[in-house]
Amino acid sequence: MKSRFSADAVDPNTPVIEGHHGADYYALMTEALHKLLLEKRLLSQADTDRVIAALEAPNTTWGARLVAEAWADPAYRERLIEDGSAAALELGFRIKEAKLVVVANTPALHNLITCTLCSCYPRSLLGQPPWWYISKNYRARSVREPRRVLAEFGLDLPETTELRVHDSNADMRYMVLPMAPEGAGQWPLEQRIAAVTRHMLIGTAA
Repeated sequence: MKSRFSADAVDPNTPVIEGHHGADYYALMTEALHKLLLEKRLLSQADTDRVIAALEAPNTTWGARLVAEAWADPAYRERLIEDGSAAALELGFRIKEAKLVVVANTPALHNLITCTLCSCYPRSLLGQPPWWYISKNYRARSVREPRRVLAEFGLDLPETTELRVHDSNADMRYMVLPMAPEGAGQWPLEQRIAAVTRHMLIGTAA
């Protein structure tokens, strides 16, 4: 797969698992601008609180709910893979950014999600992406050396397993449908939801 990301200034030896160091400057500027807008009465704290609440409402458990349903209902699984946005809406989750494309892992295939252009991510379903997902190192290395990247997350795939990298864009947001643990279809709903992690939905865990 050809990456849209430039190779400039990307150190291939830098791990992709990183915190938000380097973002302090932008956090400071955001705080200063917010304070100024409040002082000028161009923005109210109530407005800010509403926006933050809307941004923080989606979270990993929303995506996990789709997976949990797919693990227990083969017909829903087919609908989820055929049209992720429509299947999400069935459970009350409206995908606002773009079309949701759900790719399923199998014993012979593992899927990994990235966005080489910027940080396209199904925020209206999964919330805000982790810091490492938007880092230059992850965006560049996930398409160049995905097996090495997965190994840094603790996932060593057999060479016989096909690894497919999906590059999100303005039109599509991807989510991985992980393989169901044995007997998961019989588990209570909450147990199925709890078994799904954000790493699984991105593909950095199986």
